[in-house]
Amino acid sequence: MSKQSMLGILLASLLVTVPMAGCIDEITDALDEGESWGKVGGLTLACLRSDTYSKMIVEIDYAPGYAPESSTVSLLKQRLEQVCDKPGGISMNLNEETFSETSSWNADLVRSVGHDTMDESPLSGSTLRWHVIMPQGSYSDDSVLGVAVDASTIALFGDSIDDANGLFNRPSSEEVENSVMIHEFGHLLGLVNLVYTSPADHEDPDHPGHSNNDESVMYWAVESQSLNSFFTGNLPNEFDADDLADMEGMKSGELSCSDQLWRP
Repeated sequence: MSKQSMLGILLASLLVTVPMAGCIDEITDALDEGESWGKVGGLTLACLRSDTYSKMIVEIDYAPGYAPESSTVSLLKQRLEQVCDKPGGISMNLNEETFSETSSWNADLVRSVGHDTMDESPLSGSTLRWHVIMPQGSYSDDSVLGVAVDASTIALFGDSIDDANGLFNRPSSEEVENSVMIHEFGHLLGLVNLVYTSPADHEDPDHPGHSNNDESVMYWAVESQSLNSFFTGNLPNEFDADDLADMEGMKSGELSCSDQLWRP
């Protein structure tokens, strides 16, 4: 058994009595309330394919003092380029933004602020736009590190991420931010089983929308401050083989995608 797998078992045992809240709860809300902005995973095909949207911009709006780590930005670009067909390129657009709310957030507020502050609509000409807000304050459940709230909008909570680093700063806040950012974008890409049904048995039955593989960035624990149980700092920040196969299947049409705002 790999060292990472052993750590996953330890983490699962430590978290078995912890109620899980956060990105999966907000995904459920968005499925009911996303409306014209779409459900989480609703722009999966627009990202994976290049038929209409040959370019992509990720807008990251952050409160003063809450800018993302440079490693997070470069890793996000790398992971998106790995799976999204964008011959015109994928650009990262960072902006400092003063948010009026500085303490407590919920899904509706993230959605509202995200829509109000986004520079342009998610589908603009030949460009697909996804949006991250990184505000001051924390989520209403302060163990939550990040949420996806509709087809193009996520939030990361830097104060909670800083509180999630572990013993002797392992994992570090930077490592936690790396993993949480990729995890939430994985949900925008439809993972796991949000807008399709995987032929692989890799969804955790106790945590819908998440992987049962502790080596995948979509592992169910990558949303909570309990990540500090990974005290070696070896947090997952990559899509595993099942995640990649699912996205390839959606891209090729082998796997049917529901609730899409755009189709080829």
